Amino acid sequence: MLDDNITRLEYNGKELILIGTAHVSKASAEQVKAVIETERPDSVCIELDAQRYESVTQDSKWKETDIFKVIKDKKASLLLMNLAISSFQNRLADQFGIKPGQEMIQGIASAKETGAELVLADRNIQVTFSRIWGNIGFMGKAQLLTSVFFSIFSKETISEEDLEKMKSQDTLNAVMNDFTQSFPKLKEPLIDERDQYLAQKIKEAPGQKIVAVLGAAHVPGIIKEVHNEHDLEELSKVPAKSKWPKVIGWAIPLALVAMIAITFMNNPAAGLDQTISWILWTACLGAIGAAVAFGHPLAILTAFVGGPIGALHPLLAAGWFSGLAQAYVRRPNVGDFQTLSKDVFTLKGFWDNKVTRVLLVVVLTNLGTAAGNVIGGLDVIRLFFQNL
Repeated sequence: MLDDNITRLEYNGKELILIGTAHVSKASAEQVKAVIETERPDSVCIELDAQRYESVTQDSKWKETDIFKVIKDKKASLLLMNLAISSFQNRLADQFGIKPGQEMIQGIASAKETGAELVLADRNIQVTFSRIWGNIGFMGKAQLLTSVFFSIFSKETISEEDLEKMKSQDTLNAVMNDFTQSFPKLKEPLIDERDQYLAQKIKEAPGQKIVAVLGAAHVPGIIKEVHNEHDLEELSKVPAKSKWPKVIGWAIPLALVAMIAITFMNNPAAGLDQTISWILWTACLGAIGAAVAFGHPLAILTAFVGGPIGALHPLLAAGWFSGLAQAYVRRPNVGDFQTLSKDVFTLKGFWDNKVTRVLLVVVLTNLGTAAGNVIGGLDVIRLFFQNL
């Protein structure tokens, strides 16, 4: 039955052996070891990029990474998306007693043992996330964030028999059809483009016999794409950001400032009332949001000061300031992220985990500031029309 997960292809005199795996499966890891030892390939391709390779080969170093430095280095989005992707795998790993990505780790070890050249065949994960985010529109972003939220807090379990069935192409195609219906624009950057990238890297790998260790979802696409030529540089481009969200983000605060300025010219006392009302609403509700999250007093004070600034400047969210203040005084590390899927199952764990506390401070501060901006903004508009 395991042989059903192996696909053999010929390309320009090269023998390509694709192993379709489930990312949490003892049988998959054992099969990778057996195939590489039997075939003795010239190269072993694995479905990892350089960043994920480092994370699986230097696990203890990654656990000790300071999240404050991660945010400073602009890798927070990568860390958050990795958490969402791995949360379900981690629960399955605990259930079946195997480390997530064990088949990739086994591929690395077996390549070293047999003297094969190791090829990191997947596209940079940050490029993939950027292309996903730029390709799905506002509603797609809302759907994706909702799915990410529920994936982190899900308690779903699966039988080992069902896990092995995930590697069957017929079942896989059915799953992909459902996936495409839910997120039609997500499939292209997440699956199709990576199929093209992986296919090109595999056929360009050194030697005449190549073994590729892949998630089963990519095998049908690679079979299709391996005979086509793909521009890896083009597939690695990060899409340009739309200017409209920035334009809208600046237009609203500028309109409020213009209303206050006009009111000041007609009635300075009313203009002062507008200013005080808007500042107090954004500052107080931002601080209340941080307090509801049980943020540190410094984080609450930062939310109070940063609320009006964040409401006025669309590129400076108040929650970032209060979240960074919270992270500074109660600094979490990546080890806290790795226990998150377990910690959120209890109220105590949810509040004790340093990561969830920072996230709560960020989210609730931003929600409070946004509410204050709406209420304060409506008051500004009311006074503006009263004093025309």
